[in-house]
Amino acid sequence: MFASTVATLGCAFLLLLAVGAAVVIAITREANRLEAQRQRERIEAAFNNQIRASELRLERLAIAGAFQETLRGPEPHTGLQNAFSRLGGQLADFDGAYIASASGTVLAGVEAGEPAGQAGYDGLRHFSGFIPGGNSRPVAGSLSSDRGSAWSTIASNGSDTILLMVIDLSRIATPVHSPSLGRLSFVAYRRLSGTMLAELADGYRVAGMRLVDRQPSDALSSLPIPSPDASVSTWLTWTPDRPGDVMLERFLWALISVGVLFSGIIVFVVQRLRAAAVQITLREQEIQRLAGQDELSLLPNRRSFDLTFDQALARLDRGASALAVFLIDLDRFKAVNDTYGHTAGDELIRQVANRLLGTVRAGDTVARLGGDEFGVIQAHASPTGSAALGERILAALTAPFTVMGVEVTIGCSVGIALAPRDGAKRETLLKLADTALYEAKNSGRNRWSFFEPQMNRALQVKRMVEDDLRNAIEQDKLTLHYQPQVSIDGSTIIGVEALVRWPHPEHGMIPPSEFIAIAEERGLIVPLSEWVLRRACQEARRWKGVRLAVNVSPIQFRHKDFVANVIRIIGETDFDPGQLELELTEGVLIEDADAAETAMMDIRAHGVGLALDDFGTGYSSLIYLRRFAFDKIKIDRSFLEYMEETGESAILVHSMAHLGRALGLRVCAEGVETAEQHRFLQAIGCHELQGFLFSRAVPAEEIDRLLAVNNPFAEVLAA
Repeated sequence: MFASTVATLGCAFLLLLAVGAAVVIAITREANRLEAQRQRERIEAAFNNQIRASELRLERLAIAGAFQETLRGPEPHTGLQNAFSRLGGQLADFDGAYIASASGTVLAGVEAGEPAGQAGYDGLRHFSGFIPGGNSRPVAGSLSSDRGSAWSTIASNGSDTILLMVIDLSRIATPVHSPSLGRLSFVAYRRLSGTMLAELADGYRVAGMRLVDRQPSDALSSLPIPSPDASVSTWLTWTPDRPGDVMLERFLWALISVGVLFSGIIVFVVQRLRAAAVQITLREQEIQRLAGQDELSLLPNRRSFDLTFDQALARLDRGASALAVFLIDLDRFKAVNDTYGHTAGDELIRQVANRLLGTVRAGDTVARLGGDEFGVIQAHASPTGSAALGERILAALTAPFTVMGVEVTIGCSVGIALAPRDGAKRETLLKLADTALYEAKNSGRNRWSFFEPQMNRALQVKRMVEDDLRNAIEQDKLTLHYQPQVSIDGSTIIGVEALVRWPHPEHGMIPPSEFIAIAEERGLIVPLSEWVLRRACQEARRWKGVRLAVNVSPIQFRHKDFVANVIRIIGETDFDPGQLELELTEGVLIEDADAAETAMMDIRAHGVGLALDDFGTGYSSLIYLRRFAFDKIKIDRSFLEYMEETGESAILVHSMAHLGRALGLRVCAEGVETAEQHRFLQAIGCHELQGFLFSRAVPAEEIDRLLAVNNPFAEVLAA
């Protein structure tokens, strides 16, 4: 790992250097290119200025000279030569100047300050293609000009390079023409000498301006000079300024310093990595030593447990005797941890580990699988021996522990699976043992349980119920029944309690007792409760003046959005909040009384009523009645089930009714099934009655029928 890290850092450093160098080179090249382009443009402008100035000068000489008078005289040839002679030093800057006819014949001129001969003169024979009468004008280029009345170019014939200008005298501002000689042109040229190039170089701050006969490699630092036949054999070139190179030279030491700094950083990092690698190696050795051990309990951990289990199962395949796997879950460990702190919890885990080691035989394995869960692999197992070990484990862990000077009692639940009876694979056996553990917990905890095949079937049924219930909620396949709540005289329905029913397509009508617990366990109770509240509000809107009672699950009540969801559903269904009454049990108040009080005040502020359900079955009902603002208490049906008018239950019911009336609460008795119970409850002052004497829970249509009847329960009460 260290070598790969160093290699990665080295590659990253080299990549960074390469990127930095590439950026610097790119910037340098771009700066050089831009400066070369600007120099080329300046040189083109310089030559074009020279050409323009020479053209204007020739045009002025042609206008100011005596060419017009001479051409009107009797001897135009002699007169033209005399006119050139009178111009004298005004043509000294030119190497040659001529008057040529349209056919290309030189009529007069000067060459290097001396008169040019007219007969057979061929001073410009190599440039005849550029003068009047030649084959063509020059190919357009950056060093040429064509303005109609004058055109100019810089051309080369391989040995000489000249600045050639031709002015059409018939098209200048003051035309010059001859009736006898026809159209005339003023032709002049100047050689591009080293002196001239040096002057241009000094004037425009360009170094090394020269003519070459080979095309330079840098097109930006050269200009082609065409021959009369349009080919190119001569180039004007120069040494371009390279500001990028200058910048690079100036900052070279800075770049070197940065490279050295980065190199130092890399060396430092490598040294630190080397030291870290040594530490990591030591830690890996320590980790390897502790990889199979739980640090807190010093028992084997899950990884070591699984490895040992696989080895034991492999021996089982080779004919070894049966084995058993135990999964152990401490029952009240969280309470100890929360009450006395994590230090006490850690000490309790260590004591549990020591006691478990004392219950097994040599050859058995005890491991901590995580949290408060332990595992045991029992070698040479049998059902009888495993049951005996289960009893020893229960006895050891249910005995009191002394933790930080405090005596605590926890207990445990144990699930047992046997191999090969129940399975031969580790994953299967652990799953089955976990199923048995789940059964032990559901059966009251502090017990052990072997895995039995029907446990799997029960789990499958629960999964089926869970999946089907989820679909039923989502697809609106549940239904509501309503049980009337009647006035104390039994003549009027003053309220209804909404009770959910599940008409399953395969298993028929499933009562709430069989699926509410699964809904709470599997996290479906909130969507189920919201469905019930929404459907009940929708259906009860037509029952004006009749209170709608809806039960609230403790899990639903503790949901952070409980109040907001209730108000939202009331608004969406356009239900009167004063007509709604939520029935709460003491379970919603025990865990966090302050939060419960806040939620209840909030829900009452919106006009919703609250009833305390199953009153008298808890531990602190009187405290709740004093602290929380309930509107009604409902006496649990268990007090009426075996009640006699003078018995103990009757006294309790009488006391609860009197207490409710004294606190200004409405009192409703549930489970009323006989006329005697009705008369007794009427006598002690209950306000409302609910039970089979009047009606079971019925569909909404039956409530419609009962509300349409005057005194619907008169026949029942009369009987």
